[in-house]
Amino acid sequence: MDAETIAETRPARREPMRSRYFGLLRANGNFRRVWLPQLISEIGDWFYSLAVYDLLLQFTGSSEAVSWAIILQTLPWFLMTPLAGPIVDRFSRRRLMILADIARGFVVLGLILVRTRSEVWLIYILLGAEVLFASVFEPARNALLPDVCSAEEILPANALSSLTWSTALAVGAALGGMVTALAGRDFSFVANSLSFFASAVLLAGVHVRESYVASSRHRTGPHAGAFSSLREGIRYLRQDLKVLVLATAKTGIGVLGGSLLLLAVFGEKIFALPGRGALAMGWLYTARGVGAGTGPLIGDALTRGESSRLWKSISLSYFITGLGYIALARAPDLWLALVPIAVAHMASSNVWVVSTTLLHLNAAEEFRGRVFALDSGLVMLGVAASNYVLGVSLDAWKIEPRHLATLFGCALMVPGLLWLPAQARWGRAPTARS
Repeated sequence: MDAETIAETRPARREPMRSRYFGLLRANGNFRRVWLPQLISEIGDWFYSLAVYDLLLQFTGSSEAVSWAIILQTLPWFLMTPLAGPIVDRFSRRRLMILADIARGFVVLGLILVRTRSEVWLIYILLGAEVLFASVFEPARNALLPDVCSAEEILPANALSSLTWSTALAVGAALGGMVTALAGRDFSFVANSLSFFASAVLLAGVHVRESYVASSRHRTGPHAGAFSSLREGIRYLRQDLKVLVLATAKTGIGVLGGSLLLLAVFGEKIFALPGRGALAMGWLYTARGVGAGTGPLIGDALTRGESSRLWKSISLSYFITGLGYIALARAPDLWLALVPIAVAHMASSNVWVVSTTLLHLNAAEEFRGRVFALDSGLVMLGVAASNYVLGVSLDAWKIEPRHLATLFGCALMVPGLLWLPAQARWGRAPTARS
């Protein structure tokens, strides 16, 4: 049987997802050493992101300045896709993650040098440099996951990774907003730097056999360049349309990345607490994180791990996400705005977990780095494009934030419509075969 057939035909009686979280963390030490660095560094990321956005809004007063920061946190990631994928498939993924963490620790520490508006350009350079290393780290982490988890552990591992991101967002945004408002931005920048160094130390304890390294070099030759590896990856995707489609499934979630700017503007200008714009922004980001954390639990209860249901849940989740942002546009105050934000990101996190799980079950080991580099690159392209459009819409076209949130919600439903043909083709329950 193939992996998806196994998933489809396993017994209906299953442990709740939350129970499998704890069982996985207790029993699988390698996964635990991959998971803890994610938790630590992502909490630090939200500390520093809120501090950067608050700094730019204070120095420039421009929504477009924040949109450019988000673009520089994402677009280089997409541009690195042709290089990052072959690197991740050719060298030790664990070592690449450690080196990327160390480099990012030094890069983000440089943000404490920015003191005046005339030095804002340095923020953009450092953000761009940090994301170059992140564009290697994330595909490496995703590609490494099936090497530290069994096929039965993949879905709870992905759900736990999503929950971790969501928890980091909820905790990091709430604490980051308060810390930035009370202790200053430098504290947030230093905390994020230290989180990367801590992540590298934990990853050094991972013990895994990365057999693809030797097979890749044997197959392509010791001196084969990135272009030959890239061509090999393209041929693989052309031959396996299902994997190619799955690699594009999260692109709409990239478009949702425009919420980084939209929620920052709602926090600073629509729902701002007196003298505490960063605090209101933090609450909105916290609602986003709480919703994203609970989404996989609800999705698991509804799909029960069956691949046919997993495929079908993607389009529905996109529609719910769009409706959530349309409801945000009509929220009268900060506290009522938290509900639709949470619901929207419950649905979007389900798309993330489901599409990642289906990729892990379908992508060949020796191509995982290139597949997940494409997957991440398209997400970041969507984030960059949506934040640019939203920034221009707010500053140049003078569209009111509430009206823009309505348009944004409508746009988020489009991926749901585009997914329907894929759902019809691959979303049928397969027949068990030996």
